[in-house]
Amino acid sequence: MLKVLIVDDQSLVSAGLSMIINAQTDMEVVGSAESGLVGVEQAHALEPDVVLMDVRMPDIDGIEATRRILAGPGPHPRIVILTTFDLDEYLMSAIKAGASGFLLKNTPPDDLLGAIRTVHSGDAVIAPSSTKRLIEHVALRSPIPANPHEFDCLTDREREVLLLIAKGMSNQEISKTMYLSETTVKTHVSKILEKLGVRDRVQAVVEAYEGGLVHPG
Repeated sequence: MLKVLIVDDQSLVSAGLSMIINAQTDMEVVGSAESGLVGVEQAHALEPDVVLMDVRMPDIDGIEATRRILAGPGPHPRIVILTTFDLDEYLMSAIKAGASGFLLKNTPPDDLLGAIRTVHSGDAVIAPSSTKRLIEHVALRSPIPANPHEFDCLTDREREVLLLIAKGMSNQEISKTMYLSETTVKTHVSKILEKLGVRDRVQAVVEAYEGGLVHPG
C-alpha cells in the first residue's frame, strides 16, 4: 500500500485530497499536517512514500519543510509541491531542495493520482504545460550565470535526451522521437541523472536551464 502524507494549512483541501486518495485500492493517507513543522515531524515518524506539500504555510513554508524532510534520516519520501498559483516563484527553490515536481490544487483527481504513482515509481511530475513553463518563468526572472562545461561529462546522445526531457517529453515520446527503445532511453536518463548528480528529471531540467544548455523561451 502506497502511503501518502498531506501537508496543507487548509483543512478543506486536506479533506478533499484524503477522500480522493483513500478511495483507491493501492494507496492511503497515513497522516495530515497543517503546518510545515508538524509536517516534518510526521514525515519522519510515519515514513510515508509520498508527501503532498503546500508552499505557503504557518511557521516554515513548504520549501524549508521539504529541505528538512530530505535532510533527515532515511528512507526519504518523494515530495510533490502543491500550489494555488500557476507561476509560483517559490517552486524553483523547492525543486532544488529535492521536490519531485508540483501540482496545482485544481488538478483533476485522475491526474493527481497518476502524479502520486509517478513520483512513487521514481520518476518526476514534469509536463510541458506546467513545470517547463514555470521553470522558464523563474529563469527569466532570476538569471544565473551559465556553466556549459558542467555538461562535458555527457555524451552527445545524452545531451540530446536531456534537451528532450527539458521539453517535457516522457520516455515513450523520446523513444519515438529518437527511434530508440524505451529501455535504451531509460538507460540514458539514468546515466544523465548519475553524471549530473541529481535526483530526478525535474532537477535535471533545472540544471539544464541554470547551466545554459537550455534557454528560456
